[in-house]
Amino acid sequence: MYENSFPVKRFNLTLAFLKKHIPTDERILDLGVENPFSDLMKNEGYQVENTTGEDLDEDQSVFSEQPADVVTAFEIFEHLLNPYTVLKEIKSDKLLISVPLRLWFSPAYRSKTDPWDRHYHEFEAWQLDWLLEKTGWKIIDRQQWTHPVKQIGIRPLLRLFTNRYYLVYAERQQL
Repeated sequence: MYENSFPVKRFNLTLAFLKKHIPTDERILDLGVENPFSDLMKNEGYQVENTTGEDLDEDQSVFSEQPADVVTAFEIFEHLLNPYTVLKEIKSDKLLISVPLRLWFSPAYRSKTDPWDRHYHEFEAWQLDWLLEKTGWKIIDRQQWTHPVKQIGIRPLLRLFTNRYYLVYAERQQL
């Protein structure tokens, strides 16, 4: 599997989940600018187009302009102020989304140097499930995992057994 300086565990689990649900012949629109994981998907044979950094809270035209069979959103929705609107505007019938889960022992992430790098939402799993349900998606599969860090202390100890990431495969509900 994938090994280098990037988040190996998260990348490997996400890639295995993607392969479980999405064949390589389906076109993927990956929300967010090109990144190491979108490169990894391409290296695995997936047809991937990324968004270009537009503010998805303000502009969802990418869903009409870049048709795709699948939309992926890996660690994107926590940065949006209005994920409800984005989820309603997706035209594809399949969605893979991952988010960091809210940790009761740690505040929401906010970069000290980058004003755009902050988490407006850190979901509990039930909140993302409800959001998907309210926007017309049916959850087919889900997975959670921990994210231990190589540090000493109470928080690193809690990270050993507290789930940090939540990954969902959903399909558009047919009316």
